[in-house]
Amino acid sequence: MRKEDSIVNNIDWISVSIYGALVLLGWFNIFASVYDESVSQSILDIKLNSGRQLLFMGISIVLIVGILVVDMRFFEAVSFLVYGFILFLVLLVPFIGKEVGGNKAWIGIGSFGVQPSEFAKFATALVVARVISTPTFRFDNIRNQAVVFAIILAPLALILLQKDWGTAMVFTVFILVFYREGMSPVLLITGASGVVIFLLTLLVPQQWWLHGAVLSVLALLIIFGKKKFRRIFTLTASALAIMALIESADYVLTKVLKPHHQNRIKALINPDADPLGYGWNVTQSKIAIGSGGFFGKGFLKGTQTKFDFIPEQDTDFIFCTIGEEHGWVGSIMVIGLFCGLFLRLLYLAERQKSKFSRAYLYAVVCILFFHFSVNIGMTIGLFPVIGIPLPFFSYGGSALIGFTILLFIGLKLDSHRGQVLQRI
Repeated sequence: MRKEDSIVNNIDWISVSIYGALVLLGWFNIFASVYDESVSQSILDIKLNSGRQLLFMGISIVLIVGILVVDMRFFEAVSFLVYGFILFLVLLVPFIGKEVGGNKAWIGIGSFGVQPSEFAKFATALVVARVISTPTFRFDNIRNQAVVFAIILAPLALILLQKDWGTAMVFTVFILVFYREGMSPVLLITGASGVVIFLLTLLVPQQWWLHGAVLSVLALLIIFGKKKFRRIFTLTASALAIMALIESADYVLTKVLKPHHQNRIKALINPDADPLGYGWNVTQSKIAIGSGGFFGKGFLKGTQTKFDFIPEQDTDFIFCTIGEEHGWVGSIMVIGLFCGLFLRLLYLAERQKSKFSRAYLYAVVCILFFHFSVNIGMTIGLFPVIGIPLPFFSYGGSALIGFTILLFIGLKLDSHRGQVLQRI
């Protein structure tokens, strides 16, 4: 059997079909978000974002073909080289990059811009999978833990230098991959608890209530539990750490975060407090989505879209166009496609014989799910506006190409799921 026949037969066409549907739907909604009925426009017009997106779609197809015909061992072999090269580009951005929307995250190439941080996601996923799949790797080894955390902290720190908090936060989801591959859940639980406590501190103005609750729980655990010194010491230390986190929340909000970051958190807590100021984006986003009703206003019929009430509607707020023009039905269809893709990728990950392939596919799911949940969540007021794209939907060449590479490397690895090849 020829190699080409093997690829065609073994590629997961369900995932490919969902990918194609999402990209096409995104393309139409990008056109809808920039459409002006007073001017004769074509979705193919290269002067419009929809025309440019079509160009990026063409580049993505070429890359897909390239990924599928390359030997599967190639991705593991060049993982560190690709990772190092992308980190070098990310490092260059603060010095030679151009600023867009308050973030200096793009390297200008003619009239286009390349965002290296979008490619750092798949590069980091490759290296993480490569290290985790080493035969001697175990998560109960402190040195191994330090190595994998350094791998994700390097791009995270460099991206923070670009003031791109949203993209930097994406790299925290690799902890879920670590957990699947054997890391203790303690760190995961601790991190999630810290986030919840931080949000509670912002929601409850009187911090003494929270301190009182922590001390009350501590007292109950000590009174009704075993009176062992180690247990009491651990509980007391944990309570003090929680109280310190509560006290630090206000400092972080007012001293560490920039004013526009503070406003985004304020808009999350109470968008109605300043609907014409920092709450504008979220308020208008919810109005647009809600105005779509059950079936929507129809393709190219969105009034909130036409009158530019929502900024960045073809990128960060693309879901508003879906909600307004296609309503609840269209929104559920898009969400269903994404959920179908996530479930399918989880299934593909679990059927891998290769630990490298499994770890990589889990990284793909985690990265895509983070973007999906946070992007849609921020348009309906469940998450702060942190400026990350909806995968395969939002306008942008770097994002579309980066997500395409991320996904199709995983599908290429799955197409050889019956093989466990020696490294080259």
